[in-house]
Amino acid sequence: MKTLNKIVITNMDNGILTAAVSDGRVTQLNLENETGFLLGKIYIGKVKNISKNINAAFIDLGGGQMSYYSLTENRRHLFADQPLENHPRTGLRPGDELIVQISRDAVKTKDPVVTGCISFTGRYCVVTSGKCHIGFSSKIADGEWKAYLKKVLEEEKDSEFGIIVRTNAITASEEDILKELRELKSQYYRLLSEAPHRTCYTCLYDAVPSYIASLRDTYQGFMDEIVTDDQEIFLQIQTYLDKYQPENSDAVRLYQDSLLPLKKLYSLEKAVSEALQKKVWLKSGGYLVIEPTEAMTVIDVNSGKYTGKKDFRETILKINLEAAVEISRQLRLRNLSGMIIVDFIDMDTHEDREKLMSVLTDWCKKDPIKTTVVDMTKLGLVEITRKKIRKPFREQMEKGEHET
Repeated sequence: MKTLNKIVITNMDNGILTAAVSDGRVTQLNLENETGFLLGKIYIGKVKNISKNINAAFIDLGGGQMSYYSLTENRRHLFADQPLENHPRTGLRPGDELIVQISRDAVKTKDPVVTGCISFTGRYCVVTSGKCHIGFSSKIADGEWKAYLKKVLEEEKDSEFGIIVRTNAITASEEDILKELRELKSQYYRLLSEAPHRTCYTCLYDAVPSYIASLRDTYQGFMDEIVTDDQEIFLQIQTYLDKYQPENSDAVRLYQDSLLPLKKLYSLEKAVSEALQKKVWLKSGGYLVIEPTEAMTVIDVNSGKYTGKKDFRETILKINLEAAVEISRQLRLRNLSGMIIVDFIDMDTHEDREKLMSVLTDWCKKDPIKTTVVDMTKLGLVEITRKKIRKPFREQMEKGEHET
């Protein structure tokens, strides 16, 4: 039976909630607050100061909003007054005006991270001023197709930018990929040509809201319906789909049943509440304890109320395998990132440990955000890393509550 996948978008008291729902179960949550400094926006910022001991600069984006700019990762700077020079100066001084893009949300007490490697993201590819080569999503395994498309794309690029081919390109026609690529290239060069004529703190590029980004980034064929109860959001989505994803235009629906609110229909308030709890119960009676810390997230697996009649080894393996599937869901649901350490219940055999690692790896590969199951240590702890992009869901909620 086909799994039904939906994206549900609605207003909450403290922002716009986007939920991915698979067969009636919420698998991902994101709350967007109108802070003004959204992920992906491009600004002309001013270098406030340079900290040599951490090899970083702090850049003012306007209105007193500071951002972190790594000098290790940004060796070539896009000076706002000379972005098209063939040999821009590399030294950085306080007062310099740079073109920067927000690449990571502010997290707790840390400022948002910005980069000079600006990118324009489409459904099929990304144009970036970072590494000036043609790369492919790690989820694309067809070597023959990649070799062919690389030759096609080499005709479209120059030394100023690189191209990253996204997972959805594998299902797209060559014509559609090239059409999108040319539009992204046009955006890139238009921005660079306009920057010298704009004032400091100007927003040069306004990123799409996260609920639009979620449509763009969803894997082709995994979005059966888009549901919202907000008329304005409905019209925005419809306009976006008609222009960029016409194959999904019929999927969007405006929900208008006043007797059963959208939040209730999909149990969104319950999902939000559960995503903020430390304890997660498993169907077997076992449970997880999820503890985010400043340095990492620690997840403990416990046998709890499990009363299975099978032998001890089978009991432990069953709980651990169920926990592995649920952990992969919780990482997405809570948007946990960075280093994650999981303390599964101890298993005596190498065979069981291998099976657990295989199941955990397979489920984590389904995450749209790059998630890597690193290894199991000698102490039996499993290390996972998940790319940091947006702030954890708990912090999104805390920010919204603070603003209201």
